[in-house]
Amino acid sequence: VQLQASGGGLVQAGDSLRLSCAASGRTFGNSATGWFRQAPGKEREFVAAINYSGSTNYADSVKDRFTISRVNAKNTLYLQMNSLKPEDTALYYCAAWAGLYYSGSPRWWGQGTQVTVSS
Repeated sequence: VQLQASGGGLVQAGDSLRLSCAASGRTFGNSATGWFRQAPGKEREFVAAINYSGSTNYADSVKDRFTISRVNAKNTLYLQMNSLKPEDTALYYCAAWAGLYYSGSPRWWGQGTQVTVSS
């Protein structure tokens, strides 16, 4: 499975961005998928996930600002990020689990896409 993330950039606080993650080699509908991020000097952290049925889960820090979605027909995962804050600055990774639910660690990871939010 190969995951290709895109859509990062430099924005100002309060702006929006939409990240995309295109998958090949596996049907998205058969896996839970999600987003993680890693800020400089910090551990990689969970951001959001969506399971095979569309049920979602978010980190408290992004709840009500970020929305994860997926278009199975396009094998593409999205992360709509609104009301961005400087503390959202990080390298964002898309990931896929081997199973239908987001349990344990993902099996596959994409390369990161950088999101930088200026104050």
